[in-house]
Amino acid sequence: MTTETKVLIDGLCFPEGPRWHDGNLWFSDMHAKRVMRSGLDGRARTVVEVEQRPSGLGWLPDGRLLVVSMYDRKLLRLDPSGLAVAADLAHIATFHCNDMVVDRHGRAYVGNFGFDLIGGEAAKTTSLARVDPDGSTHVAATELTFPNGMVITPDDRTLIAAESFAACLTAFDKAADGSLSRRRVFAKLEGGAVPDGIALDAEGAVWVASPMTNECLRVHEGGRVSRRLRASALPYACALGGPDRKTLFICTAETHDPDECVAKRSGKIETVQVEVSGAGLSPSGCCGSESVISYHGALLETQTCTRACSWGSSSSRPRRTRMTSGRSAVRL
Repeated sequence: MTTETKVLIDGLCFPEGPRWHDGNLWFSDMHAKRVMRSGLDGRARTVVEVEQRPSGLGWLPDGRLLVVSMYDRKLLRLDPSGLAVAADLAHIATFHCNDMVVDRHGRAYVGNFGFDLIGGEAAKTTSLARVDPDGSTHVAATELTFPNGMVITPDDRTLIAAESFAACLTAFDKAADGSLSRRRVFAKLEGGAVPDGIALDAEGAVWVASPMTNECLRVHEGGRVSRRLRASALPYACALGGPDRKTLFICTAETHDPDECVAKRSGKIETVQVEVSGAGLSPSGCCGSESVISYHGALLETQTCTRACSWGSSSSRPRRTRMTSGRSAVRL
């Protein structure tokens, strides 16, 4: 297995949570404490700084950005006036919050470590949090071992989560009210693979970033692996994007240790072209370039989101506001 990727962006501390949204790649440079976005030219700019370390990203139906704030276990929302707390998850998350997926209604599903990974604590199970559009918080699922990357299928009926320290992808039925049920193993990973960030494609396969085996795997339900890719460093997360959603963006770094990440700045965004386009409500949620034409070969009744979605008519679409944060200002 040889390195097949090209470097799009380098000099990062620890890129995580990649999302393709509105024609740009968005990601958290976790240990640099900032959310960034970049075009396909690799020119990355800071969107907002998050002091307690950003991780998962998503968007509300009205276009506002949601950001997981790890260390203080909060979900933040980027309003025109700046960051605001959307929900405090300290009563559900038993250690640092982590990745997130946001559904088409604006419900956010947020995972957490469950234990002190960097400090060497033994692995413990934890709960997955759900934040509803009204700001209420709920336990979505329990007894998960380091719930990490997540995706939602195009029909909005299945959520798949990576359980990193159980070495598996776990699927749930997702009801209209956002509740999860009928937990089952989607795929058990073999050979020492540890699933971190994930991305869903139009054939129902899941791309899995596995830093412990230094590869990205294309995994099918039942566990069959149809492709393996090696990046230049350890892959921690991935996303499908680009104009045809056939570009696999891979977040890599030489280490996950926070101090070493800051000192080395070895983080990169790497890319490779794949045969099957992205699908479903990937972590980026429902807005922007997230529409899907087919899934498992069947045409679906979906279209490009206009940011009205289920939270109001097109007349309620927010104005495009110039946000200023830290060293740069960007249009959202």
